[in-house]
This record gives sequence, structure tokens and C-alpha cells, in this order.
Amino acid sequence: MAKSSIVDINGQPFSLSDLVEPQTSADAKLAQLHRHYGDHPSSGLTPAKLATIMREAEQGNLIRQCELAEDIEEKDAHVQSELGKRRLAMQGPDWNIIPPANASAAEQRDAEMIEEQLRSATWLDEAIFDCGDAILKSFSNLELSWAFEDKTHFIADVEWRDPSWFQVNPNQRDQLTLRDGSYEGEPLRPFGWISHQAKAKSGYLARRGLVRVLAWPFLFKNYSVRDLAEFLEIYGLPLRLGKYPEGASEREKLTLLRAVMSIGHNAGGIIPKGMEIEFEKAADGASDPFMAMIAWCEKSQSKAILGGTLTSQADGKSSTNALGNVHNEVRQEIRDADLKSLAATLTRDVVYPMYVLNGTSFRNPRRIPRLEFDLNEPEDLQQFAQPLSGLVSLGMKIPTSWVYEKTKIPQPSEGEEVLQLSQSAGPALGAQAQGAEEVALAALKAEPSSNDEIDTLVDNVQAQADQHTDDLLDTLRQLVDNADSLTQLREQLMALQLDNADLTEVMSQALTVAALAGRYELLQDAE
Repeated sequence: MAKSSIVDINGQPFSLSDLVEPQTSADAKLAQLHRHYGDHPSSGLTPAKLATIMREAEQGNLIRQCELAEDIEEKDAHVQSELGKRRLAMQGPDWNIIPPANASAAEQRDAEMIEEQLRSATWLDEAIFDCGDAILKSFSNLELSWAFEDKTHFIADVEWRDPSWFQVNPNQRDQLTLRDGSYEGEPLRPFGWISHQAKAKSGYLARRGLVRVLAWPFLFKNYSVRDLAEFLEIYGLPLRLGKYPEGASEREKLTLLRAVMSIGHNAGGIIPKGMEIEFEKAADGASDPFMAMIAWCEKSQSKAILGGTLTSQADGKSSTNALGNVHNEVRQEIRDADLKSLAATLTRDVVYPMYVLNGTSFRNPRRIPRLEFDLNEPEDLQQFAQPLSGLVSLGMKIPTSWVYEKTKIPQPSEGEEVLQLSQSAGPALGAQAQGAEEVALAALKAEPSSNDEIDTLVDNVQAQADQHTDDLLDTLRQLVDNADSLTQLREQLMALQLDNADLTEVMSQALTVAALAGRYELLQDAE
């Protein structure tokens, strides 16, 4: 690979030879990280132990807090489900590489080159998902492996690295370094990492992650689950009493005791003659307090992760459709915030290196292409088109590019076939592609204007109404001709299913035509 001197996004120079091998593989001091295994601090977790773990993280030692976060995600199905929704939502929207403002032709070509490389990358979707790990732990680091072929530098692979490999620089509490045994740690190599940080709240790096919020409900829920299991074991089975006769030996007593202890599970057993086993009703108790605590913990977790509960669970009481839509909008806002933060990270750690190494128009780090996620939701075409046509009829100038963006309909390229209304339909009101109002407005704007167009519209409406009326009369005549008695005719009329939707539509069109015709005549009189 060719050697040269380049600068990172902060303007600091470094050697291009650093891209030959990933940092954790090239540096012998970091080899011990590959032999690190988690300690599972959630085992025997108590409030005092949890507080100690969090204090350690605040002082720069992130190992136990990150391992606790892994345990929470593995052991708590509810947390894993809610985090999975939030992380998978990040993979839905499409993205684009946007050139800098007022881009030159060379800058435009470089942006297209970067987008082409990323579109063909097989690692990008997985990298977006892995970056979502920062939601829980406040940071997620992915190591890049570079390759050089056909005079082009490209990212060959991206590998997620265990968060316990990293520490906080004691002299700069927002800077992550690799644990190499030194006091400050080994700085992350430029162009070698995707280092994404997510903020659940403001604060230093060690205190931003959701793990510090979710750890307490996780702890309390585990207490309640354990207590519920003990409750079911004690109160869920009937009380078994063994009675031995007077003078029974210790061996006979032990035999009876073993039978009493095992008979509930084995559903059978033997005892010496003269001994008895009685089943007493279990003591009264209720599991409701334990379930209430578990439900509170899970709702607290849902609120912390997704901003609400109605997109994850419903209680049958407060779960209305309107509230569900509100909570879904909150979740969409959270997704948009996650993607905006991720777009800034990918621009800095992926787009900028590719631009510096391969672009021909690079001048300085302040003018670079950027990655943007498409966060616009497609508009409801029916609800969007009606008010839009009214605004256009009032003379408002609306760019077609904005309409394409809102409706998510791609703009046709030059020479591409496009859908068009049938020309044979003309201005006739009965054409399915046009409503009465559009046809009438077109008639009012036609040149030269005359009453003939209005008469034509009225005739078309009358013809459609006559057709529906004739069809109804034909149906009634057939019933009368086939009826043997008035009673039979009445029953047939009662059972007759009449579809008046078409006739209602025609009448609606007729009223519209009448109103527009009146307006037209007033305009003519005013002139």
C-alpha cells in the first residue's frame, strides 16, 4: 500500500501505513484484550453492589458497568425486546450522501463515488445495528479493516469490539481509550474506528447510557420474580402432614418424612402400615403484589427506552387508539434523534476517510460530503392531494420537487414513460379519472368561454342519474312481474339489497356542478 501523510478530521497528521492492519491486531500491548471474558456482575446483585459498580464507572473503570449492561440485555426479555425495537428501527430509513453546499462538479462526482462504494458494502447494515449498542452503554466502537485495490481505498470489514476493552481517559472524561495497562490508555487510531456515542441524558460519557436508568428496575424486578417463585412453591401446593404412631423409631420417622417431601413431586410413594399422610389446604395468599411490582418495573423500562408503554404493552384500560398513536409519534421522534446522531458519526468516521483517501476535490475538513438518513414519512395521497389542488387553484406556486419528496414518488428521468390521464375521457364528467369539481373548473377556465360547456356538464350528470334510475326501475319491474301475491312482493322488496353508492356520488357531483355553474354565471354577469 502506498505511503503518504494525511490529516484526520481534526487536522492532525498521521501515517497512511497505519491502515495496513487493525490497531488491536498490530499493537502487542492490546493482545490481552482478545483474551478478556465477562464476569457477569448481575449474579448476586444487590443495591450496594450496584452502587459500587456505578461509582467505578464514574471514575473511569467501565468494565463492570458494561458487563452488567450485557447481563441485563441477556436476562431481561422485556429490556431486550424494547431495545431491539429501537435498534431495528434505525435500519429502516434509507440514506444518501449529500455533497457540500454549492458543490462543484468534482465534489458532486466524489459524493457519488462514496455513495456507490457504500451501497455495495455488505457490512453497513450490520454496522448500523451494532452502533445501536450505544443506546444502552452510551458508546459503541467498531474497528475498521481497510483494503487497497484498483487505486482505491475501501473498507473491507467492520468488527464490533467489546465495550469492556475501553476505558475513560482520566484527564479527559469524555475520551475513550483502549485498555493497554497504562494510566491514560491507548488513543483510538484515526481512520481505524467507528466510535459512536449516544446520549440518554446529559453528563460525562460514563453516565450517559440507559444502563444507569434500567439497572434499578432490573434489580427490583428480579427481587419480585424471586419472591413470586417462592410464593408459588410454598402456597401453590397443599400442605402435607405425616402422622406416625406412638413408639415409632427414628428410622420410621425419616421414612415418613421422605415420603411426605417427595409425594408432591412424584405423585406417589409408600409408607409403612399404621402411618398416615394428610393434605391440608395451603395458607391463603395472593400473587398480585408481586405482579404489580413486576408490571411497574417493565413499564418504567418501556418509558426509558421508547418514551411510552402503549407501543409495547396494553393493559386493556388506558390503551386507546389515540394514545397509541401519540406514543408511536414519540417513538418516531426518538428514532429520528438516534439516526441524526448516527449520521454525524458515520460522516466523521466513514465518509470523511473515504473522501480524503479517494476524493479528488478534497481541500479542508470543513467542506466534505455528509451522510443523511431520509426521515420524511410518505404523505397520505388522498389527504394530501385534495388540499394541494385547492392551493394550486388559488394561484400558489408549489415546486414539484417538494411534492415528489412528500409523496415519496420518484421523479421521472428524461425520456422515461410516465402515467397520464386518458385523452379520450375529455372533459366528460363521467370519466373515472376526473372528479366533477376538476372538470367544472377546467370548463370555467376554457377559452373561449360559453354556456355550452356548462350545458354539457349538466347533460352528463343527468345522463348518469337517468342510467342509475332506469336500472333501479328495471329491478322493481322484474320483482312485480315475478310476484304471485302482494305478500310475496313485500317480502322480496324487504330483502332487496340496494346499492345507492353510485347514485349518491352522481348527486354529489350534480350539486358541485350546480354550485360552480352559479359562480360562473355570476362572474359572467359581473363582466
